[in-house]
Amino acid sequence: MTAPTGHLSELAAAVLQPGFVGTTPPQWVCRWLGEGLGSVVLFARNVVDTAQVAALTATLRAERPDVIVAIDEEAGDVTRIESARGSSRPGNFALGAVDDPELTEAVARDLGIELAAAGITLDYAPDADVNSNPENPVIGVRSFGADPRLVARHTAAWVRGLQAGGVAGCAKHFPGHGDTRVDSHHDLPRITADRERLDACELAPFRAAIAVGVQAVMTGHLLVPALDEELPATLSHRILGGLLRDELGFSGVVVTDAVEMRAVADRYGFAGAAVRALAAGADAICIGGERADEQAARELRDAIVAAVVSGELPEERLAEAAKRVGQLAAWTVAARNARPGAPRGGSDVGLVAARRAVRLTTAPAGRETLPLTRAAYVVEFEAPRNIAIGAETPWGIGEPLGDLLPGTTTVRYGEPDVPADPGVTAGDRPLVLVVRDLHRHEWMRAAVHRALAARPDGIVVELGVPELVTGAVHLATHSGTQASGQAAAETLTGRLR
Repeated sequence: MTAPTGHLSELAAAVLQPGFVGTTPPQWVCRWLGEGLGSVVLFARNVVDTAQVAALTATLRAERPDVIVAIDEEAGDVTRIESARGSSRPGNFALGAVDDPELTEAVARDLGIELAAAGITLDYAPDADVNSNPENPVIGVRSFGADPRLVARHTAAWVRGLQAGGVAGCAKHFPGHGDTRVDSHHDLPRITADRERLDACELAPFRAAIAVGVQAVMTGHLLVPALDEELPATLSHRILGGLLRDELGFSGVVVTDAVEMRAVADRYGFAGAAVRALAAGADAICIGGERADEQAARELRDAIVAAVVSGELPEERLAEAAKRVGQLAAWTVAARNARPGAPRGGSDVGLVAARRAVRLTTAPAGRETLPLTRAAYVVEFEAPRNIAIGAETPWGIGEPLGDLLPGTTTVRYGEPDVPADPGVTAGDRPLVLVVRDLHRHEWMRAAVHRALAARPDGIVVELGVPELVTGAVHLATHSGTQASGQAAAETLTGRLR
């Protein structure tokens, strides 16, 4: 017998993780918390500073003390808590380049303490994808690297550190988004690896995360024919039930990637994707940054209830999902009560890590170029961003370099407006060319080639994946964060800021 719809509405609300607009909780969110809503997710639009977020989360807890407050904070290029200024920590790829798991754990613990102080209890991180395809447009420096063993050990370290800081981790994007050239925000990626390759590569970091007790796993909107020929991972019982639960032994919360993403919404509908995900074994439905109003949450809640009433979604499956969300909520309450140490204040572990990640390649012709001692001319080439990186998040090295070398000027060019000679205005000043994923953008490579032909002494600074090393002096930060920009400026000048 199906339960009354009021009870079903509470269960349906319990498995939703909606976002909202504003720096204080809207009335509908507060009302829903009293009607069964188990979680909310914060984005950059909800963040001014840590004190404001702490006040926001306190308001939420006044309505429901065990509410799960999630955030999509990778402590790298994808940052929400520091979106206005850029992350004070380097991203995963930089930590992988250093390859010191103790450092990775320390960076993640530092982040966990900061998030916990703001009242955040679940972080949609770490990114556990193996970036085995250098043409990947959406993962790149979000990954620890291309070696599955390296990614596995740093995924485990990151989870240990974050959860020691008092915040639940969420390894993503299961079963692995690294080997693709398609961004699932826009279309459905197809992972063509066979099962043997998946076991050796994509699944290794998730096994490592599960082994150290990661509290949540986020699904990827990925078609993996070796596992399921028809359904994306988010909607596949074979992948979420058979593989993740039964084979890998994961007993925590399975969270979907945002269900409004086109990889699933275009094929199954916004509400249809949510219902199918729950039926497949997901426990929590993330409603990401694009649909953030009560109407969207109500549409999903009502569709879930209707699916139970019609028999499309077994009530037992919905109750199981809500129970797991409740168990995670209990873990977060216990972690918050046992939160270690004081709120983060003045820790420089992020900058230490960023400095250690810098790699400098100098040809014989460039050995006299450094250190820079006078004002430079910086040209930053702006590639299209993937949607995971906030448009408001600053990047580059012009500002920190200007702090060390007053008089430094910076220009920024996208593909449509790059001039024939990007460095012509530099005159006799040192020329610094800043790129991101130079290997993926033909227009950028051509522009850098033209600039270096005119100025062979030009310095190339790569803030992305350094697949292509060019120039007499090449500096790779392995990350585009504020901390990495500062580390690059310090390296170029030989001076600490």
